[in-house]
Amino acid sequence: MAFDGVTIANVVSELKKELVGGRLYKIAQPEEDELLLTIRQPGGQSRLLLSAEASLPLVYLTGSNKPSPMTAPNFCMLLRKHLQNGRITDISQPGLERIVRIDVEHLDEMGDLRHKTLIVEIMGKHSNIIFCDDNGIIIDSIKHVTAAVSSLREVLPGRPYFVAQTQDKLDALHTDLHTFCQTLSARPQPLFKALYGSFTGISPILAQELCYEAGLDGELSTAAFSRTDYEALYRVFSEMTAAILEERFTPNVAYAHGSPVEFCAIPLTMYETGEYHTSVYPSMSALLENYYAEKNTLTRIRQKSSDLRRIVQTALERNVKKYDLQLRQIKDTEKRETYRIYGELLNTYGYSAEPGARSLEALNYYTDETITIPLDPTLSATENARKYFDKYGKMKRTHEALSALTLEVKSEIDHLESISAALDIALYEEDLAQIKEELTQSGYIRRKGGSKKQKITSKPYHYISSDGFHMYVGKNNFQNDELTFKFATGNDWWFHAKQMPGSHVVVKLGNAEELPDRTFEEAARLAAYYSRGRGQEKVEIDYIQKKHVKKPGGAKPGFVVYYTNYSMAIDSDISGIQPAQ
Repeated sequence: MAFDGVTIANVVSELKKELVGGRLYKIAQPEEDELLLTIRQPGGQSRLLLSAEASLPLVYLTGSNKPSPMTAPNFCMLLRKHLQNGRITDISQPGLERIVRIDVEHLDEMGDLRHKTLIVEIMGKHSNIIFCDDNGIIIDSIKHVTAAVSSLREVLPGRPYFVAQTQDKLDALHTDLHTFCQTLSARPQPLFKALYGSFTGISPILAQELCYEAGLDGELSTAAFSRTDYEALYRVFSEMTAAILEERFTPNVAYAHGSPVEFCAIPLTMYETGEYHTSVYPSMSALLENYYAEKNTLTRIRQKSSDLRRIVQTALERNVKKYDLQLRQIKDTEKRETYRIYGELLNTYGYSAEPGARSLEALNYYTDETITIPLDPTLSATENARKYFDKYGKMKRTHEALSALTLEVKSEIDHLESISAALDIALYEEDLAQIKEELTQSGYIRRKGGSKKQKITSKPYHYISSDGFHMYVGKNNFQNDELTFKFATGNDWWFHAKQMPGSHVVVKLGNAEELPDRTFEEAARLAAYYSRGRGQEKVEIDYIQKKHVKKPGGAKPGFVVYYTNYSMAIDSDISGIQPAQ
């Protein structure tokens, strides 16, 4: 899904209608590379999200607020100083570049009218938010780019702002037929690649759509097309550019099997057949917020959990290596019974061994088979027997010690994998706080001297089944224990993915005598989705009434045992299950 120049043109069109003339009421910086502007107008207020996050840069209107740090970052404070209560005079996009310019007028300390520009560049890892004065000189930026980072352009206070021309592309909005045909035919590559590689603002998916509307196979080389074909493509291309210039957009998302696969500011007609369908949104901001809200949250939380993930992964790798070594050592002790039998047989038949013999054939009275016992020719039969008994005793002690150690290490591996699974489903910082506390209590993180145990505000996920039953999902091991042994009552139903890390799912029975089959299936889907089995075609789920679930003494958080249970194999699709409001 591409945040291309046409999508930005759609966003800019919406912002101009909604925000021009409004005043900047609040300026916040909830993330180090993100701004949230609140614009007040006579008819109410709007919020504008500007993100320069490398993997997910965005610009759109949003109805939701985000918590900000107690102390505002320097860039935020600078914007407040210059732009607080400033009036937005214009919002524009140069050509079809992935750039949004927000022009603001304000009064300076002397009461004189000044003009400033906030520039948002949506360019992947090079995305930035740049603040310039009325002469185009950079006052500051949310990311500083030095000459050591980029040889094309420095983004530093005091430097002039300009758009770095890194690609030789033509302006899609002002291209005639002759230039269009000549440019494409001169590029020996698939037609759709030549299209997005030649004109600004065109993404691969948009190029494929234009080829499809023109009745051409975009995967074929440009050499396979005639002048007539290029003219047909130009007609479709011109219709698109005319719609952009007239600000006629159709924000829509293409879905396959209920999951979004692409979005665009023009109709994606190539996704209106077969297993695909499209859905039109009232605005591009609504589309972006709907699609990217969860993705943006997951991206942020993965960044913030990177330290915890590294701790867990390091400990997990260390324990897996230890476990593999212990298993190999246990395998080496498998011969211990053979050495014991050698010793016993030598004590029984050793009198028949000749001095200096290298072996002795003897009847194994355990199996009634004749076996050959290797001998050290420098030792007597009795000394050889004693040597074998010593080997047997050493291996027996090693086996007993390793058997206990492997159980401990395997338990630790299971515990760490359950923490890793909890990190995968965490959505908020308070979820991470609880996981961090578990790692601290387990000794993987050292609690700083004098620091108090952090207050936990994270709560389990709460869903309502189609039949009206309340279903709860633990986000981590602490919540799993809380749900199963403090929240659930004896006859409530308990679900968990079989033999893999995952959440405990509890369904409250309430006053009902039994759960409907549909609720059993929905709870099982939740257990599959919130486990390592997510995405598999089928996941085996164990379910049982809570009264049959026990926690062994001294067991690690989240670990339980049960002996009589039911099972079902089910997919991990929870799209039809409604979260509780």
